[in-house]
Amino acid sequence: MVETDKLTYDSYLHISDLLELQQPRSRPVEHDETLFIIIHQVYELWFKQMLHECDFIIKLFNQDDQPLACATLKRMLTILKTMVAQIDVLETMSPVSFQSFRSFLESSSGFQSAQFREFEFMLGHKRRSPLKNYPTDSKQHADLEKRLAEPTIWDAFCAWLSIRGIDVPASILERDVSQPVEANEELQPELVRIYKNLPQERSVCELLVDLDEGIQEWRYRHVKMVERTIGSMGGTGGSHGAAYLRETLFRSLFPDLWAIRSQL
Repeated sequence: MVETDKLTYDSYLHISDLLELQQPRSRPVEHDETLFIIIHQVYELWFKQMLHECDFIIKLFNQDDQPLACATLKRMLTILKTMVAQIDVLETMSPVSFQSFRSFLESSSGFQSAQFREFEFMLGHKRRSPLKNYPTDSKQHADLEKRLAEPTIWDAFCAWLSIRGIDVPASILERDVSQPVEANEELQPELVRIYKNLPQERSVCELLVDLDEGIQEWRYRHVKMVERTIGSMGGTGGSHGAAYLRETLFRSLFPDLWAIRSQL
């Protein structure tokens, strides 16, 4: 007799439920729509994991756990490489194939990914404008409001430097965390000192630079994928497609760490 309440691979991971979540809208069903759905669902899972790691690294900075903070940043960098590699898979879909089911997407758009907006907020790219894309009584709106009011990774990092005896300006430690992270020239001499004299703290700085660069690489690959798929056309859901995405390129998340390069 089979034990129906015994934990199995399927029941632990909810595989049966998971495999029911791919519901193509095209009629007749276009072959590549399944790939399109799976890629974007996997992205949402990675965004969920990235938010999980962001929350963890903020906790680690607060606890002055530098080794585990570095390990967590390295994990995030590895996930980013996987996210970039997924674009290679998506680019196996030709522009003609995408156009065959694009109209069935109607008003849906990756521009509406609330988890990615949360991730941006945690990385310091804060602004209220994304909230208008979600009903005020929705979970997405509430989650974004919460992230908007919380310290970013950079805020936690600067607080950690202060714990370590670094002279972090009060304007950083007491800043309004609902505002975007901006360069602070008062901090930069201390960052230069870290790079020249404090190897443990420097290793964290370099991992943050790697994270910043990794996000920029993902944005660049995303833009080029959109351009090769739909060219200069507007995106679904009323977005501006590649034109909007290009505006996000080369925007530093941790500008002070880039500003000091010429001083080292």
